[in-house]
Amino acid sequence: MYQVGITGGIGSGKTLVCSVLEVLGIPVYHADMEARRIMNKDPVLKVSIEGLLGKEAYRDGILNRTLVGNMVFGNRDLLEQLNKLVHPVVREDYCNWVSGWVDVPYVVEEAAILFESGANRMIDKTVLVYAPYELRIKRVMNRDAVTAEDVKRRMMHQMDEEQKRILADEIIINDERQMLVPQVVALHEGILKSKA
Repeated sequence: MYQVGITGGIGSGKTLVCSVLEVLGIPVYHADMEARRIMNKDPVLKVSIEGLLGKEAYRDGILNRTLVGNMVFGNRDLLEQLNKLVHPVVREDYCNWVSGWVDVPYVVEEAAILFESGANRMIDKTVLVYAPYELRIKRVMNRDAVTAEDVKRRMMHQMDEEQKRILADEIIINDERQMLVPQVVALHEGILKSKA
């Protein structure tokens, strides 16, 4: 199965790009959303996370995302340790998901940390959704009702956008000036042609 990885910094609009692809009939694995589901459902992973972060990481069996976010986004080592626990389980879940698709031209993995996790090495094409820094901050503040400082703190733990631009096979610009949908349709048609 041909696999496309779509990534971008927080507030870039990668989920919006994936929504357009889903309308075009392409299955999308939303890695961040699935990671949250797995962290709440996988009993072995839950024990590992509690071992790393303490019993208070879960409240009534559900990950206390606010507490965990505050713990790991202020501590790069702790964030890396958490990622080492979560990423292999999510990768296995993704591989199982991919194997369930046969009658589609390709599948998409949407992942905020596609390059950071090394998942890009197992993907046929990588696409970066790029948006200017200030616009991303504004979007996340509106979406999550958080301060600019909160957003910047989260951004500090993501790979620099310029570095991602170098690594990506293709770039979609989501700056509210260029039309987004035609870029996504062109990406889709380009993938279909390359596989023909």
